[in-house]
Amino acid sequence: MKVTEIVPGSPCWAQLSAGDVPAATGFYGGLFGWGAEADPDPQYGGYTIFSHDGAAAAAVAPLMNPQQPVMWLLSFATTDIDATCAAAKDAGATLWMGPMEVGDRGRWALLNDPTGAPFALWQAGAFAGFGVVNEPNAFGWVDLSTRDKDAATAFYANVFGWRVWPDERYPMVGLGEDMFGGVMAMDESIPPEVPSHWAPFFVVADVDAAAATAQGLGGAVVHGPVDVEMENGPRIAVIRDPQGATFGVFASRDGA
Repeated sequence: MKVTEIVPGSPCWAQLSAGDVPAATGFYGGLFGWGAEADPDPQYGGYTIFSHDGAAAAAVAPLMNPQQPVMWLLSFATTDIDATCAAAKDAGATLWMGPMEVGDRGRWALLNDPTGAPFALWQAGAFAGFGVVNEPNAFGWVDLSTRDKDAATAFYANVFGWRVWPDERYPMVGLGEDMFGGVMAMDESIPPEVPSHWAPFFVVADVDAAAATAQGLGGAVVHGPVDVEMENGPRIAVIRDPQGATFGVFASRDGA
């Protein structure tokens, strides 16, 4: 559906950092049918907006330095980025960059939560973020993998006012009655050098077909496709793109 309002505290943007932007646009365009338009202003270094049916769906940006990991970064909306940065730092976050102006488009900051997961804050100006969500080939969910599930959920509840739906294995988070993500504990099977991290999940019409397409485009399926064992649980797959960034795809099992 087209986005008419982004609620403060909710996910508002997903941005891929990639070493090869043209290769990334080819992969995601082939997988989701996204269009891609690079910003002509040289100060933005080729920042490229992905679009779905003419609406902003996500973005890809070149790596800022060789040490930067190839990864998806989630941004959360705020109406006062300075106050939210201060609240996040008071709650144990580390502020790495910003808040900084991004032309007339808005203000941005990069942080790590207390468990080490990077995330960004966005205060909208001319650009609000997602123009379409919750339909096939658009953003639909966020997933946090962390080594301290309780600390993570407490942090985001404190800073953003998120509601937490308690669950021993996979607590879900959202605002009011609107769920938009979940939190998964990283166990001993995950190498210790892998940090806590957020990943976007995109809605697809057919998870198995999307996983097969991703493999055909040079990606790898690292989990699934599998039905989530919970009431009304979706079918999901976790995919690693050819440059190493991880994201998920999902579809409801009832076709809704």
